[in-house]
Amino acid sequence: MADFSFEILPPLKGNSIYRVFDVIDSLREFDPKYVNITTHHSEYVLKENPDGSLRRINILKRPGTVAIAGAIQGKYGIKAVPHIICKGFTKEETEYALLDLNFLGVTNLFLLRGDSKNLEIPKGTESQYHEHATDLQEQVNQFNRGIGLDDMRIEGIDTPFTYGMACYPEKHEEAPNTASDLRYAKQKVDAGASYLVTQMFFDNQKYFDFVERCHEIGISVPIIPGIKPIVLKNQLNVLPRVFHIDLPEELSHELEKCTNNQEAKEVGREWCVKQCKELIAAGVPSLHFYSYLAADIIKQVAKEVF
Repeated sequence: MADFSFEILPPLKGNSIYRVFDVIDSLREFDPKYVNITTHHSEYVLKENPDGSLRRINILKRPGTVAIAGAIQGKYGIKAVPHIICKGFTKEETEYALLDLNFLGVTNLFLLRGDSKNLEIPKGTESQYHEHATDLQEQVNQFNRGIGLDDMRIEGIDTPFTYGMACYPEKHEEAPNTASDLRYAKQKVDAGASYLVTQMFFDNQKYFDFVERCHEIGISVPIIPGIKPIVLKNQLNVLPRVFHIDLPEELSHELEKCTNNQEAKEVGREWCVKQCKELIAAGVPSLHFYSYLAADIIKQVAKEVF
């Protein structure tokens, strides 16, 4: 039987951590092997002061992933896997996050480049940031060797970090072709990624074909399918546009017939159950669910497939 895991989104500033706990409580019965915690850079808007000057207001500040990871492991004893991203975070901020996570005993990470949309990098500071996930990966590898920024020696790394990284069955949006995308995936594995998790997909054949191509070029680590249940009718158009993926014709046809979100949610649930059962029958190592807006459906799906 495949393992079960899921991803949570930290609450926005002003919202309670208990929203996160509620999601975990609702899915604990399926014995999650780990819980991923996403990380997002902050976004800003300009507000005018009474004197006409402008000030920047942080509009998407979320509690730190480090704090939430520590809270989850402390409260539930479930392995927490925080996302570490390079977009919007300096190399120094990353080092402090690694120090804090190591201190808390959170030693499993998921490394990503992160979304660069609406990201403001002050002019002249570009060198303070990593450009690619593989650059971030090298910083983590150096940390595991006890070497920090500027070759500073870091003592007490008793348990080095292990980490997974992302892969794209339908090709990353910026990759010129699938062959180059596969080379980057292999580069991540050769440099130390112990597993890969896919971008969401809705056509299992694309996952199977991707795994086969990975094996052909020598990628042997687990390739975990990332699953996203559809819960809203507008996701028929939003998901392909935002994530650069295709929806199978059968699924899109059924969603087009829906007259409201409730009908779309049922179509999404049925498709997700079918998709998961086929993946489990094919012997996938695990199913990883993207739970944003979909925790209740994930619970319904898990009851049918686990």
